[in-house]
Amino acid sequence: MKGFDPKFKDLPDYIISITKEIWEGREISSLHKYYDKEIIVRSPSSVVVGNQQVIDATISTLAEFPDRTLYGEDVIWCGDPEKGMLSSHRIHSTVTHLTKGIYGEPTGRRLNYRIIADCHAKNNKIDDEWLIRDQGAILKQLDWDPKDFARDQISIEGGPEDCVKPYTYENEIKGPYLGAGNDNEWGQLYSDILTRIMSADFSVIPKEYDRAVNLEYAGGISDISYKGADKFWMGLRSSFPSSEFKICHQIGRLDEKMPPRAAVRWILNGKHDGWGTFGEPTGANVFILGASHSEFGPNGLRREYCLFDYVSIWKQILIHTGAVY
Repeated sequence: MKGFDPKFKDLPDYIISITKEIWEGREISSLHKYYDKEIIVRSPSSVVVGNQQVIDATISTLAEFPDRTLYGEDVIWCGDPEKGMLSSHRIHSTVTHLTKGIYGEPTGRRLNYRIIADCHAKNNKIDDEWLIRDQGAILKQLDWDPKDFARDQISIEGGPEDCVKPYTYENEIKGPYLGAGNDNEWGQLYSDILTRIMSADFSVIPKEYDRAVNLEYAGGISDISYKGADKFWMGLRSSFPSSEFKICHQIGRLDEKMPPRAAVRWILNGKHDGWGTFGEPTGANVFILGASHSEFGPNGLRREYCLFDYVSIWKQILIHTGAVY
């Protein structure tokens, strides 16, 4: 790969290797080598600019979860080394909650959760990132309700006016990566499926999903078949029925020894004006950053992964209602 260290054979190797090196190899200082000094990291909870903040957050996480592992389940990518590449990296992370930190007093519990990180890489550095960690799954395993945790965070951070604001269009920062992915048929198919679901055409699920589809969703939800998919997507959409759904980025790939795959990053933006996963409608303006991966087989979509952050959603709702104490 032109511009990259020759020890990396391709982009998936680069992404998986440096992730392991930084987190499990404890070479946190290598972030200076692999992350641009002015990197922009957007997560549902905030927008961070600068590599030093990434380093500080990495140290903080490892202090609370010192045995953290990050297993790279897949890297779905597009682009080329000369112009830049976008990787959508799906990670299965395991940790033991051993030290007091953001999630409270140590419980000694062993946790499993997923992350999807979209990273733009060029010249051996990552300079733009969209990062979604399944906080809902973490909290479920710690017996925390995401709504209560969001309320607690608002208080710790100084109240509704001074707390760290979730990522929205208002605090978006345009970075160096302006691409929208590729035009591969599998990315287009999955984008069409999600768009139909968000347009209230839930009949697309039994039409396009394998009856035995395996489902891994935000909040640590594992389910199967049409009813599982319908319940998850219906619960989200019915909470925000008038919100605008937007596909931000789509990648499709067909690689040797792999099934057809797709990675889609999307936004749902608008009012909390319906009953659903997030309870009684409040009229709050809510911005949701989501990332979804899919694999296709002979009978349709056979594996689906979707992440967003329950905490950032509840934080926006609570700030709006004022029910933060």
